[in-house]
Amino acid sequence: MSDTLLVIGDRPVSSGEVVLALLGLAVFLLVVLFAAMRRQAAARAIEAERAVLHAQELEERMGEMNRVQAELTGRLQAMAEGLQARQFDLTKALGERLDGLSVRLGQSLEGQTRTTVENLGRLNERLAVIDSAQKNLTDLAGQVVSLKDVLANKQARGAFGQGRMEAILKDALPRNGYELQPTLSTGKRPDAVIRIAGDPRGLVVDAKFPLEAVTLWREAKAEEVRRMAAQRLRQDFAVHVKDIAEKYLLPGETQDLALLFVPSEGIYADLNEHFDDVVQKAFRARVMVVSPSLLMLAVQVVQGLLKDERMRDEARVIQKEVGLLLDDVSRLSDRVLNLQRHFGQAHDDLGQILTSADKIAKRGSRIEALEFDEAPSAPAGLAKLPLKGSQAAE
Repeated sequence: MSDTLLVIGDRPVSSGEVVLALLGLAVFLLVVLFAAMRRQAAARAIEAERAVLHAQELEERMGEMNRVQAELTGRLQAMAEGLQARQFDLTKALGERLDGLSVRLGQSLEGQTRTTVENLGRLNERLAVIDSAQKNLTDLAGQVVSLKDVLANKQARGAFGQGRMEAILKDALPRNGYELQPTLSTGKRPDAVIRIAGDPRGLVVDAKFPLEAVTLWREAKAEEVRRMAAQRLRQDFAVHVKDIAEKYLLPGETQDLALLFVPSEGIYADLNEHFDDVVQKAFRARVMVVSPSLLMLAVQVVQGLLKDERMRDEARVIQKEVGLLLDDVSRLSDRVLNLQRHFGQAHDDLGQILTSADKIAKRGSRIEALEFDEAPSAPAGLAKLPLKGSQAAE
């Protein structure tokens, strides 16, 4: 064992040392291997323990899942039963509703059929009325042509404007609210005078608007003819406004403003659109141009004033009656107080009478019970007489 196997540096190494070294290396490797095996065994034990815990947890989870599955199965079964019951109820309700709907639908169809038949009958009647109206329109077209011929006459046109103005006044005002063609103090006779409540002065309305120039101006085709017609319209309008202002604006007798009635809304619109200067000049002359709608508005204002005047008159009557009613109430109050005093006195008298009656009743009761305040004194002779046995006993 002392043989030299190799030389490391300057030192020779024998075979025994090599064997010892190999044995030490083997022991070290065994120790390391044993330690590794222990660690591996410990790791396997931990893994096994973890596997056991995981298996237990899985088992618990499986149990919980089985329990939940059982609950879900029960709930699903209950839900299925509930859904089956609800489906049955729904089917029954749906069937009943469908039956009712069928009945109502049949009734509705029957009613609609009856209504349709009635409507068709009314439609036939209306068609007959439309045929009659068409015939009337044909007749009216002929009458319009006749009306145009009538309006071509100045006097007939004036009568048309007068008639329309009178119709507006008659429809909106009472009979005492206007006067047709009255005679003024100057002898002039306007077409109408509207009476305003609380004011003796009347509002003059003139219906003789110069329509000839307006007709020429509206029917003119050439520019020159139209210009000449416009000039004539301005002249005729100014002359007519001047006549109204001079004839009908009378201080103390008529209002400071007069109305010039235009019987057509279209003509009134043309005047305000193309002849506004003429309208403004008339207004400065205290003559207001009014259309049928504006005249109705003015009449409504006057009607309101008349109604206010009537209300004031009625309010004065009511005030007088209320004063008389207050006097009656005052007299009634005095009489009620007198009656109250009489009742009070009667109440006192009744109280005294009841007191006396009570005393009489009490005294009668005492008399009935032989209860007296003092015994009546016996005569002196009787007091000295001897009493018999029975009397003494009594």
